[in-house]
Amino acid sequence: MESLQAIDALAALAQPTRLECFRLLVRHEPDGMAAGDVARELGVPQNTMSAHLAVLTRAGLARSERRSRSIIYRADLGRLRALTLFLLKDCCGGRAELCGPLLAELAPCCPADDARTEKPQREKDMP
Repeated sequence: MESLQAIDALAALAQPTRLECFRLLVRHEPDGMAAGDVARELGVPQNTMSAHLAVLTRAGLARSERRSRSIIYRADLGRLRALTLFLLKDCCGGRAELCGPLLAELAPCCPADDARTEKPQREKDMP
């Protein structure tokens, strides 16, 4: 991620409604939410919400797709990852003891699931 892209993303998130909207979209991954549902959930008029969603989309933090008569918005988790990595890239000058607590705080949101990495047991190995 380039500095200007990070600035655009951070600027988009530097407004309370857009920040809450983005967080709501992240919580609803991978299904996304219809624009009207986002507006209702946040208590924002639909035309105002459309403007906020457009800002998030231009910043690359959200994507939209038409499903029938609805427009479904989804958080772009790849962009969120890139922004987070951009912010942490030079964390603490490479001193792991300083970055460790920060990284430990991030880990609980997405705990590693050992079951996903282990190979399934074969039927003959099961008791």
